[in-house]
Amino acid sequence: MPALNHPRPLTETLANGLRVTLRHAPNLKRCAAALRVAVGSHDVPLAWPGLAHFLEHLLFLGTERFPDSEGLMAYVQRHGGQLNARTSERTTAYFFELPAQAFAGGLQRLSDMLAHPRMNTDDQLREREVLQAEFVAWSQDAQAQQQQTLFNGLSDAHSLRGFHAGNRDSLPVEQVEFQQALRDFYQRFYQTGQMTLSLVGPQSIDELRTLAETFAGAIAEGEVVPQQAPTPLMNTPQKSYQQAGERRLGLLFALEDLLESSTEALAFLCHWLNSAKPGSLLADLREQGLADNLKAQPLYQFAGQALLHLEFTLPANPASTGIAERLADWLGFFAQQDWKRLREEYATLLQRQQHVSGALQLARLDSEQRENGLSEQGVIALKHIFTQIGAVDNFTGTWQLPSPNPFLRTEASAANAGLIRGQTSAHRGLRTFAQDRSRSRRERSPMQFSQALPDTADEGAVYVRWRLAFAPGAHLQAALEHSLQPLREDALQAGVEMAFSASANEWLLTLTGLQEPMPRVLEHALKALTTVDSTFLQAPATAPALIPIRQLLKVLPDRCIENAAESEDLQQLWSTAHWSGLAVGFSTQTQAAMGLALSRIPGTAQTDPAPVTSIPSQHWWTHIDTGASEHALLLFCPAPGPELADEAAWRLLAHVCQTPFYQRLRVELQLGYAVFSGLRQMHGQTGLLFGVQSPSTEPKALLQHIEQFLHALPDLINAMDDSTFNGRRQALAEQFSPATLSTTQAAELLWQSTLASRPSDYLTQLPTEILRIERAALLDSLERLTRADGGWRCLASSANPGMPWQASR
Repeated sequence: MPALNHPRPLTETLANGLRVTLRHAPNLKRCAAALRVAVGSHDVPLAWPGLAHFLEHLLFLGTERFPDSEGLMAYVQRHGGQLNARTSERTTAYFFELPAQAFAGGLQRLSDMLAHPRMNTDDQLREREVLQAEFVAWSQDAQAQQQQTLFNGLSDAHSLRGFHAGNRDSLPVEQVEFQQALRDFYQRFYQTGQMTLSLVGPQSIDELRTLAETFAGAIAEGEVVPQQAPTPLMNTPQKSYQQAGERRLGLLFALEDLLESSTEALAFLCHWLNSAKPGSLLADLREQGLADNLKAQPLYQFAGQALLHLEFTLPANPASTGIAERLADWLGFFAQQDWKRLREEYATLLQRQQHVSGALQLARLDSEQRENGLSEQGVIALKHIFTQIGAVDNFTGTWQLPSPNPFLRTEASAANAGLIRGQTSAHRGLRTFAQDRSRSRRERSPMQFSQALPDTADEGAVYVRWRLAFAPGAHLQAALEHSLQPLREDALQAGVEMAFSASANEWLLTLTGLQEPMPRVLEHALKALTTVDSTFLQAPATAPALIPIRQLLKVLPDRCIENAAESEDLQQLWSTAHWSGLAVGFSTQTQAAMGLALSRIPGTAQTDPAPVTSIPSQHWWTHIDTGASEHALLLFCPAPGPELADEAAWRLLAHVCQTPFYQRLRVELQLGYAVFSGLRQMHGQTGLLFGVQSPSTEPKALLQHIEQFLHALPDLINAMDDSTFNGRRQALAEQFSPATLSTTQAAELLWQSTLASRPSDYLTQLPTEILRIERAALLDSLERLTRADGGWRCLASSANPGMPWQASR
């Protein structure tokens, strides 16, 4: 693996007061911008709770120069990018990621919406209803309410005790006083002195600076506005308290007068608090039957204040209530260490994470201006934190520091790679019987090493799929995922993201990221999956509660594949398993290192391609009891045929639908705040996916709105002039350019193409096929979509409404 080289981003202040951070990352294929405004929900006048959040929403409603269909959101969606915004207590952030050729256009739209927001009353009234829907969902979300009640022990005067999201009652749009307050707030804070712009991309620093200067030229010039210091977090001598709930215990530490580097100190402390390795706090609590899991994180940090929250998940029948005492003892132990080895490992894992981070992640990291580890000043700050927490000098437990992460060690490359014992470089190119036999085994292996991507990069991906005679039961699946958790954390720290999922009678193990540690990670994962500790199998299966639309998304892949009887017998499942796989981006050296892991994959090698999953040409309705009062619906519409032309047409339909669908159902009809559409691939199936979560509209009515939208879509397509139609087609095709696709994105496309039995040059053929689509062919595909030629599958929070829908599991 190439040496990790992460120079700090260049930071400077432009002539008009805009602070910028610029990071030249030549390995990236995309660019990202993160704008951080030093104002948040706690800076709003007390009379207008939610005003900061409301303004964030208003900025996305388009401008005179860039209306809705050409605004930032539509532009980013059209170019296959990412976009989001967030209002926090003391900051508001806007961030997006785009291909390099579209980046300047994105910055242009961001600057224009910040400089010329559309604030007419009708727009405000519509957007207030969106915040009202969010408020209703928030008020019914148990996890959100739990966090809100967590702050009940703080001082009544502190802003954390207030309501800041905004709703119909707190945002009196019709009042003149409110409109004046909204304008004053915008003019005071949305200017250069309050902003930090972070740009990341493959461009040179000079090119990034030019983009930043162009952006700054559109923003009103101003100076830093001091934010009012908060009141003390607590008014009592005791600076911590507990919050107990069903099978959970929360401990909150209120910290004041912290030193400058306390942010990095808290991040370092939480990282090691969350460790589950032998000798750790969590390992001790599990051994004693006191807790199953621990999550430590800062909930709030500003002006020398911080809230450190530790949430413990308790077993069904906890042995006792000695968690606080064990925590105090561990803190006493940890406070006495010199942390040298832990600081080195922590810095290495942060470097690894940056190395595999995309442009958007890096831009947000630069915007927050975090350190890449624990500095000497951070050490001093951490000792100060331990003093406030009350860590004692002595401890009684048999604690130990976590063992080093095995995947963070880079194995030395073998000399004369490609040679066997007895050969020298003079023999390179000559083959032996042993080498030929080894190559033959690889060529016959169900693990395909794709040549679609160059093998010169340091990232790759591995997919291993097992087809089983039975579907794994929910309890067994949860146990397997639980057993993989420690390995998943170690792998992620080393730059490898691991996922293990089940859909009906299939298992899928996926590794993406740095390819150097992947063979070792795969080997450890296979061992964990085949030798699960009995305690994992006996542990009750628990999962965090999800909002309705996320519940539907989670079970959708399972509902798009054939039913199978369930089994909780792990050995029975492995004995019937047939496996196949795909490796993407691997160098010759990494392929060779994969040999041992491949030899240990359980199950029988599947040499023949598995049949492609398909949905019959029917209307299937699945009722999912979400346990919530809000309604949710997903409609999945697979392409009607297996040809690449069908996939290309469905992709262009999804591309054309995305912005107008959101505009119609969310903005115009105000059906809910969770509204989306897009293309989704599952088990080799390509389909259009529409989703809506609504506080008041039932699934049957939501479906009718989706059908009405689809029936109106031909008019929208016919209304495009040739230039617009060709531009949409070209923008979609460019999303599959080798210069744009990341290794992870390309690998997922190649895996789905493998499941669909596509040709090996799929990534080359797909954009060509998209550019061939004529308007008449697209309209014909739309007609096939509305006829449900490929079948429709609906998942909803209500029962089957009747014909033409058939009930399914």
